[in-house]
Amino acid sequence: MRITERHLEEIPRANLRIPVREFARVWLRAEIRSDESAAAGEPEDGYLSGVCATCEWLAGAYIKVPGRGGQPRMTLRPAPLTAGYGNVKAYEELIAAETVAAEQVVAGSPPGKPGFPDGVLATLLWAWRGLGVPPIELPQKQAR
Repeated sequence: MRITERHLEEIPRANLRIPVREFARVWLRAEIRSDESAAAGEPEDGYLSGVCATCEWLAGAYIKVPGRGGQPRMTLRPAPLTAGYGNVKAYEELIAAETVAAEQVVAGSPPGKPGFPDGVLATLLWAWRGLGVPPIELPQKQAR
């Protein structure tokens, strides 16, 4: 997904408990890493996909999905785990419900390599609840 300045301006501020610029840095970095991985022919990283999907959902982004006759159409990113709530943008009550659902899924998962639900939960805990560190590492800023 190509993130534009317009995407950043339209992020619902009530959906975040962290500064929007910090959220935007993580979202952009996650999308870049995902694109680079796909371009290199690497297998999909479930955790990273969970981070990307959650950032897109929190930001109210539109995604391409298959439509009638194979023609792509644009739709709001659905909730990352439950894929519920219809074609509506994320808002506080839905985000809280999705966070609880993510906690339940991750708690019931066998231990091992983090996957999609882990990426969703890490992103929600950081961006929605304002807890912990960003769900992915960011490049260190260069000192000048």
